[in-house]
Amino acid sequence: MEQAQHLADPEIYRPRDPHASPLWSIIHDHYNSFVANYEKDFVKEYGWQRPIVDEVVQAFLKCGDLREGFARVRCPDCRHEYLLAFSCKARWFCPSCHAKKVVQFGERLHREILFPVPHRQYVFTIPRILRKIFRRNRKLLSELCRCAHQSLVTYLRTVTGRPDGVIGAVMAIQTFGDYARWHPHLHAVVADGVFLPSGSFLVMDGQASLRPLAELFRAAVLAMLEKHGCIDHGLVRKIMTWRHVSGFSIHNGVRIGPHDTKGRIGLAQYIIRNPFSLDKLRYYPETGMVIYHSAMTHGKARQNFLVVPAAEFIARITQHIPDKGFQMVRYYGWHSNRSRGQRAKEQAASEEGEPQARLGEMLIDIREYRPRRIPSPTWRECIKRVWEVAPLRCPRCGTEMKIISFITEDDVVRHILEHLGKWEAKK
Repeated sequence: MEQAQHLADPEIYRPRDPHASPLWSIIHDHYNSFVANYEKDFVKEYGWQRPIVDEVVQAFLKCGDLREGFARVRCPDCRHEYLLAFSCKARWFCPSCHAKKVVQFGERLHREILFPVPHRQYVFTIPRILRKIFRRNRKLLSELCRCAHQSLVTYLRTVTGRPDGVIGAVMAIQTFGDYARWHPHLHAVVADGVFLPSGSFLVMDGQASLRPLAELFRAAVLAMLEKHGCIDHGLVRKIMTWRHVSGFSIHNGVRIGPHDTKGRIGLAQYIIRNPFSLDKLRYYPETGMVIYHSAMTHGKARQNFLVVPAAEFIARITQHIPDKGFQMVRYYGWHSNRSRGQRAKEQAASEEGEPQARLGEMLIDIREYRPRRIPSPTWRECIKRVWEVAPLRCPRCGTEMKIISFITEDDVVRHILEHLGKWEAKK
């Protein structure tokens, strides 16, 4: 039995070495001291440490480690075999595991959720003065989504002149900005118009101003925060006097055509990307410092990198781990679970006639469109799409390999790894 060899063929799968990751080294070297000093150094800025953080971090440290168990993968022809370590499946933290989630989400949104109509990306942001409120009370992020949804409904119905129109939106919560700082905002993939009861889609006029939408969003968010006692009416009045819609901004410059498969999948994957990137990360163990690069420049010095101690970097990235069970993606209107379930039960097409388009309006008939329900991409398919390698292709003869067993018992795991000369005592 032997581990997959590092051959010259770039299409051959090579099991990753998790310990070679700078993120793993940072967590391994500094997480215990980060926890020990958290109350003294970080609680004022980041709030009390949440139990989910330690749960996710400990799982990440075991991700891809053969000592934690593995699957045996064997070629039925030449009997070549390698060991495949288990993954932690941690969302919004482990770069490897989250990359697979991104692939699965992009495929599902394209094939099962979105209809063949144009879509736009909407980005909803809030003023800095309000952002820390959502870190202290993360449940308010759900309310922030509701505010954006209500604003979109009013706006799109008004612009299209169809009060019976139904919007279609998939909204993702992003809590991070550049350098992994706390910056809660929303990315939404929104059908560029409204769905009509007749089974048609009315495309929105692309020249419509976004200022009314920003004003609706501002009013909804301020009312929501005041209702929950997070701000007082004096602050509301102050914010309302600011220029440019008081720091509330909305952008929708990215438009995807009805049949732009690559664009739809790419946009879907973008809105749930990981809060940080390993490509931007540099770790220096001898000094315990982290350099994190940015594609943008900041400050008077126009600096495009951040230098922080490892513990500070851990504090920055762990603040973005969602609470257990919290949904970071929401579906609204035509794309909601309820609407999709109702449509699935309808066997016959609507009997209502096709409405007559008014001058300048564009209607798309979607009555015959049936989204395909497909199984989520498997581990093998995700690996192929993310790293463009075939994990079950035999590097010796090219035959499809098979998973023959899962090894989870500690004594058996150690015995096999010691036999292969791959056992190292856990530190």
